[in-house]
Amino acid sequence: MPGQYRHDMLCDVTHDENSRQDFVSSFKSYLSSGVSGASKDVYLDRVEPAFTREHNRPPKDRHEVRRAISGNGHYQMSSSLKRTAQEMMFDSVGESVERQLPALINKAGVKRKKAKFGTLRLDPKLQIPRYHTAVDIHCMPGGYHTEIVANDDVYAGALYDRSIFLFSMGIRGVLNDDFGQSVVAYYTKHHPDLKPKRILDIGCSVGHGTLPHVDAFPDAEVYAIDVGAPMLRYGHARTEALGKRVHFSQQNAEQTDFPDHYFDLVMSQIVIHETSHKALPRIMRECKRILKPGGLLLHVDGLDWKDMSPYDASVPDWDTYYNAEPFIGGLHDTDYYDLAADAGFDRKGVFVTSTKSGISTPVRRIELKAGDFGNVGSVMVFGARA
Repeated sequence: MPGQYRHDMLCDVTHDENSRQDFVSSFKSYLSSGVSGASKDVYLDRVEPAFTREHNRPPKDRHEVRRAISGNGHYQMSSSLKRTAQEMMFDSVGESVERQLPALINKAGVKRKKAKFGTLRLDPKLQIPRYHTAVDIHCMPGGYHTEIVANDDVYAGALYDRSIFLFSMGIRGVLNDDFGQSVVAYYTKHHPDLKPKRILDIGCSVGHGTLPHVDAFPDAEVYAIDVGAPMLRYGHARTEALGKRVHFSQQNAEQTDFPDHYFDLVMSQIVIHETSHKALPRIMRECKRILKPGGLLLHVDGLDWKDMSPYDASVPDWDTYYNAEPFIGGLHDTDYYDLAADAGFDRKGVFVTSTKSGISTPVRRIELKAGDFGNVGSVMVFGARA
């Protein structure tokens, strides 16, 4: 697999570590294009006909599909291998990060003290939301927020930066910035007159999707928030290493410390499916509060399931039950127009659409059957005008 861009904060790998990581990525590619893809054939040839004979109709939604197929041996094997590959991915990267964690912490500390571009502001008293602490999202050990060493930990950020490249099999580009590039492509096409003075990225992790906005809007002040201090320390150091200016701060998007009407543009990328059903309405209200009148809100996530067939919708819903993404299914049952209207947005200004991937640094192509990997090539855009 072609390599990830080796910025100064990316953990080094030995020959054996790199071989294990390449194996995991190739294994995941094989599962996506081969083993998991064959599940649809199994469903159409065996599971759906059996269900139809019993109920005199095919499954009506993804929930019935999941219940019907969950007893099938091929599906069980496929699911087990997908979960195993996810755990192997984090294990293969984790050993590299653990081996050089002191050096990574030192690098991040030096870059923080000698920052030339942006800033980092942490809040040790911030209460981490339960929807983070109750589950290791994506099966990432410790999630995004856990500090595994006492001082200046960057483990979660270093683990995430490398792992997400393997997770996506390189599809997100050498800088893991596909979603950020996709959002920028959307602005270029649909909001060509957008000239924000202040931008906020919610749930920024290490800033993968933040940095394309620095390039797209060079005169804007770019801010980024997340609840995970290890992610932010690493993200700030990574951003400094790449020569970009971003102001990172540790905040909960449900209640920030920004003034009213502070931002022209507020956005998130692959975040809202990781927030709880109680938290998301509060986040929407906070977005409304900090947006300027006429400002733009965009949440970008995986492709909307509502127009998918029951089987195709059941494929990404696998993560709800088996990949520690407990809120992703519920998000896709949400009425986005009601969600925005309840937060104070004018329903007439709300939109839900999709846009093609805006990736500018493609690493590889893999051929997938329909329904194998629902968000490859396009993303959902849910937005509103303040």
